[in-house]
Amino acid sequence: MDEQLHQFQFKAMAAPCELHLFHVDRQTATQVANKVIAEVHRIEYKYSRYRIDNLMHAINQAGSCGGSIQVDEETAGLLNYADACYQQSDGLFDISSGVLRKVWDFKSATIPSQKQINEQLARVGWNKVKWQQPNLAFSRPDMELDFGGIGKEYAADRAATLSAQNGVQSGLIDLGGDIKIIGPRPDGRNWRVGIRDTRNPQAISGVFETNQGAVTTSGDYQRFMMIDGTRYCHILNPKTGWPTQSLAAVTVAADHCIVAGSACTIAMLKGQQGTDWLEQGRFVHHWVDINGQTGGNLTIKRPKQVSA
Repeated sequence: MDEQLHQFQFKAMAAPCELHLFHVDRQTATQVANKVIAEVHRIEYKYSRYRIDNLMHAINQAGSCGGSIQVDEETAGLLNYADACYQQSDGLFDISSGVLRKVWDFKSATIPSQKQINEQLARVGWNKVKWQQPNLAFSRPDMELDFGGIGKEYAADRAATLSAQNGVQSGLIDLGGDIKIIGPRPDGRNWRVGIRDTRNPQAISGVFETNQGAVTTSGDYQRFMMIDGTRYCHILNPKTGWPTQSLAAVTVAADHCIVAGSACTIAMLKGQQGTDWLEQGRFVHHWVDINGQTGGNLTIKRPKQVSA
């Protein structure tokens, strides 16, 4: 029997999500999808900063009093990865910087004072955390950790792995725009991933075609506020406490979604130096700056160039 494309929609991590799975029958595809969706929700529940009954809450309870906590192997893997990102980004990728959101409310259209920002910056710094697996210790009180920069991407990788383990040889995982591919389509055609227009997010500026790996985009159009003609986006520099303002969007293709996602974020945080950092790291990427200039080595086709 020929495999058919089965699509499943759900919501997780405050984002619309879709599974595109090729399988010979709908019933088996649904069983696989249910397992995958359950795994995504498990990761969300475990690491959501909004819950008070999960591991992330326990970690941040330890952070609030300058205490310590032992973590499981899965969490240790994420902390090790976050530590590597911190080192490779010269401290710009910092999972302790989520506290800055307390003064940056992008629904209020109000810029916080430097004093307010400085008060939160005192609580930021992965270098203030002692991490020696499995023990996580905070050197000062009133700190928090946030896996928001890697959690959804990690879940996308896990979803793809679980799909493949359950017999799916061709599929696409889309967790709120974080894309992971499970092999080429059965007919050999590539999957198409749309790249949003940075100044008209409802439109597609181009399409990237691939049959493997992951593709993610980070941009200043996802959450922002405009004040006196200046765009302030949700990507906050943990050293200054202010939004990055040089690049409008970065797209990265890599083997793993978690790598592509963190590379996008680091490049955005590096601003004008982000494009050089991507080149030096030999990432497959595409960037757009706030002036509309573009660059990178990712082959993107304009919509009219894409064949049916």
